[in-house]
Amino acid sequence: MALADWFKDTEQTPARAGTMQVGWMLTNPTSGVVFYPPERVRSPEMNKQHAKSASRCPAIINMESRYFLIRVPFDMHLRLTRDKDGKVGLRNMASDASPVRPKFLSKHLSVTAEKEWRYKDRPTIQVSLPYLFIADEPTYMTQLDAFMHYRKSPLPGTIFGGRFPIHVWPRPLMWAFEWHDVQQDLVLKRGDPWFCVQFETTPQERPVSMIEAEETPALKEYLEHISAAVNYVNQTFSLFKQAEKSRPKVLLSPKKR
Repeated sequence: MALADWFKDTEQTPARAGTMQVGWMLTNPTSGVVFYPPERVRSPEMNKQHAKSASRCPAIINMESRYFLIRVPFDMHLRLTRDKDGKVGLRNMASDASPVRPKFLSKHLSVTAEKEWRYKDRPTIQVSLPYLFIADEPTYMTQLDAFMHYRKSPLPGTIFGGRFPIHVWPRPLMWAFEWHDVQQDLVLKRGDPWFCVQFETTPQERPVSMIEAEETPALKEYLEHISAAVNYVNQTFSLFKQAEKSRPKVLLSPKKR
C-alpha cells in the first residue's frame, strides 16, 4: 500500500468527541527522577485583567493546549573535536566539574556518521531519551524546538524535528541537533526548556490530556515488534498499515500507583 493511501485510510477513521488522552512513560524507569515529566505549555500569566490581553486570547490558548514542554535532564557542555584521522567526536568541557558521570553521558550521546549528515560542514549529534508517547486513537505527534522560550545565549545550531503517528508507531524519542557553528560549544543546563511535543487530534478541536502510562505486557510486546524496523527499512512510514494490523486494541493504560 502506498503511503498516500495509508494517510487516506487514517483520515476516514470515525472521529470521536471529547478529550483526547495521550500517555507518556519512561522506557528506563531507573532514571525516572532525572527526567522531567512533560509540562503543558502556558503563556506567562502576567496580565489577564484586560479583555484584549494575550493571556486571554482564544487562539493562543488553543495553540498552547496542544504543546507539552520537555526540560533538559542533565547539564551538558560539549565541544566538537576531530581526531588524527579526521573523525568527529565530542568532548565534555565540564570534565571533572560535571555533575554527570562520563559513563552515563556517553551512554546517551552519539555523533551521527558523517555520510548521513544533511550538509558536509554541519555535524549531527543525537541524545537518546527514554520518553515514549502513546495513544489509542489516531494521533500525530510533532517534536520541535522550544520556540516559545527565549534563550539569552542561542544554541549553535538547530534541532531536527519530526512528525509521526504515536497510535501505531510509538518509539523512544531522540534529541537530534544539527551543529551549524562548529566553533561554538553547545551548553545545556538542567531544567531549561529543551523541546516541545505537539499533538494533532481528530477532529482538530479536541483538547488533549496527558497521563503517565503503564508498560503493560501488550505494549512491551508491540514495541519489540516494531523497534528494529529502522535498521532494515529506509522508509518506515510504509510499514504503518502493516503495524496497525498487529496492534492490540488497547495499548494505553494509566500507571498504577
